[in-house]
Amino acid sequence: MLPSSLKLSRAATATVARTVQLGLASFKPSSSTPYRLIHDGIIKGPNVNPVALQMIDYALSLANSKKSDESHAQAMLVLEQCLSSQSSESQDVFTHNSKGMVLLAMSSLLSARGNYDDAMEKLQNIQDLVHSHLDVRVAAMEALTGINLEMGNDDTSSVLADKCLELIGKVDLKNSDEGSEVAIARAKAIKGLTELVQGNLESAEPFFQGFLDNKGCIGNAALTYGEFLHATRNFSLAKDIYQKVIQEVAKKKDFTDVHALAACNMASEEVLLAATCSLGQLEVHMGNFGNAEETLTTALNRAEQLFGSHHPKVGVVLTCLALMFQHKAKQEHSSSLLIQEGLYRRAIDLLKAPPLDLEVNRTMRSRMDIIALARGGYAETLCIQENRKPEGEKMKRWAEAAWRNRSLSLSEALKISDSSTRMPVVDARIVRAL
Repeated sequence: MLPSSLKLSRAATATVARTVQLGLASFKPSSSTPYRLIHDGIIKGPNVNPVALQMIDYALSLANSKKSDESHAQAMLVLEQCLSSQSSESQDVFTHNSKGMVLLAMSSLLSARGNYDDAMEKLQNIQDLVHSHLDVRVAAMEALTGINLEMGNDDTSSVLADKCLELIGKVDLKNSDEGSEVAIARAKAIKGLTELVQGNLESAEPFFQGFLDNKGCIGNAALTYGEFLHATRNFSLAKDIYQKVIQEVAKKKDFTDVHALAACNMASEEVLLAATCSLGQLEVHMGNFGNAEETLTTALNRAEQLFGSHHPKVGVVLTCLALMFQHKAKQEHSSSLLIQEGLYRRAIDLLKAPPLDLEVNRTMRSRMDIIALARGGYAETLCIQENRKPEGEKMKRWAEAAWRNRSLSLSEALKISDSSTRMPVVDARIVRAL
């Protein structure tokens, strides 16, 4: 039960109910009218309820206007009213699409507040809407996989990604349109991402075959493909892909079809943030430190605008910035210890790292990749200062114990080596090191 201070007024709630009910009663599908859909675009077609879309858009705008507990609670009440107004007995495409989109919006609001269990429940409910559009169900399964990857549930993520592939397994590839290509690319990419997280580059590669010329390779699929290229040191092509993603997502604030649907940490604003952050890391790996600092600063500003200045994802970008200054100092034989230390300390605080005195254990999953990177990098800055070496050694041992990547050691991830066959990439969507 929400506190009374967080509830909509009776008048506002009544207005919401009347608006939805009247809209459903009088609505007649029109194939020519576009309707604005949540944060990811404009839906065209006869199989979407325009009143539901308007309520979704209003709810998310309300939640984002103040980013407060009150605005979030009000937005959830709007969406709950919208969902309850949909027929519970109808099994048609129209109703299932409308319900699915409301549930996607609810899951995004819940995950943004760290309420992952309830967000995943909403996403799982979408799979029961068997008559909903393929892209609605793929978006839900993609988001489910993304949340589990962020939580460190790698085995569960892999199973969910397999289920996502099963969804597109029935698509007739010979007769598939461009829309189906988008769903297929997204399903393959999310499976490839689960392999990248576990360090399985060879297992990931087949899922990205043909992506370069694939019209369906946009958004999340394109970003993950870019990260694969980056990790395998195909820097030039990875840069092209990152820049393409940034330009497309930034330019198309209003998408034009259902294939742009996304939720939770796979939503378009998170893709834009992650692509910018990955591009900044790539510039570091290419030795372009001026470009890297500018790009990562842009990513930092985006993270703060999107989540607020105290969110863990701000800590992710700060970690990348600190590593950039560290690599720059090593390559240019300069010193920026005070800058590095300030960035690392702030990042570790925002990432909500466990105390150093607390022994690392298997229950510590969420954000541990990035916490280990931040503490490992900070440890290096301490160890080169004679009077702080013991503190640095302690931090180094903790970070090495927390590091989970199977294909790179922490020391390898913290240095740029021309002889290495792969490079570490921080994915800001899922807060993981690939």
